[in-house]
Amino acid sequence: MKEHQQLEWKETWRDEFLAVICGFANAEGGRLHIGRNNKGEVVGLPNAAKLLEDIPNKVRDILGILVSVRSHKDKGRAWLEIVVDAYPNPISFRGRYFQRCGSTVQELKGAALDRFLLRRQGRTWDSVPVPGVKVSGLSTAAIRRFRELARDSGRLEPADLRSSRAALIEKLQLTEGAYLKRAAVLLFHENPERFVTGAFVKIGYFRSDSEVAYHDLIQGDLFTQAARTIDLVRTKYLKAAISYRGIHRIERFPVPDAALREAVLNALVHRDYAVGAPIQIRVHD
Repeated sequence: MKEHQQLEWKETWRDEFLAVICGFANAEGGRLHIGRNNKGEVVGLPNAAKLLEDIPNKVRDILGILVSVRSHKDKGRAWLEIVVDAYPNPISFRGRYFQRCGSTVQELKGAALDRFLLRRQGRTWDSVPVPGVKVSGLSTAAIRRFRELARDSGRLEPADLRSSRAALIEKLQLTEGAYLKRAAVLLFHENPERFVTGAFVKIGYFRSDSEVAYHDLIQGDLFTQAARTIDLVRTKYLKAAISYRGIHRIERFPVPDAALREAVLNALVHRDYAVGAPIQIRVHD
């Protein structure tokens, strides 16, 4: 038997091992065995009877959760098994959050912590409301472009397309109470970087791994970023092979238009905006 996602061994008890229990509670649950060495062999626990009472109280008082602590004996040597359930709400240990990953316990920080907390609250990053942004502050051009695309694709009813911008944003479920969600800012605000760090595209043409010949920054709402990125990559960064068929000039690009469009749209739609870094496209000589 080896340590794994839901099992860890410790020879003795120290209060810092509450981080392990916290990690189990924030993952899939698990069992912490006290009185086993790192090979899983029972070495005994002299103060098992006292810990049997102390550990549940410490877990309750510090982590705010309940665990089951069971006493066992193997060849006369006592050891304890702490059984931890998975908790739907985030559990912290002295203001820090831990999660079990494989056979290790990782402290959650930065974007990983944001995702964890939002997920435990039943939310996603783009559903978080943004104070200080109103429907009137959204880009008229971006909303008009969306109406045209929605009309051409037939994804929305004609009545919805003719509605006011406030009604349209509400129909798209981009509001929460009086606030717009982050998704609305990314889609329709002319300067989403004011609210979302790194919400732009950076394209660079490299002559070598370290030498940049030129680069461009693509900013604006996501519809603008998508259109301008596709156009710039194709017209400025990709070199077409030119041939002739009779008097007709034929250009063949190294990346088909459909593949380029799919790659750019996937990058914009599926990127992790919580990281705070822009999308980077590198084109090499």
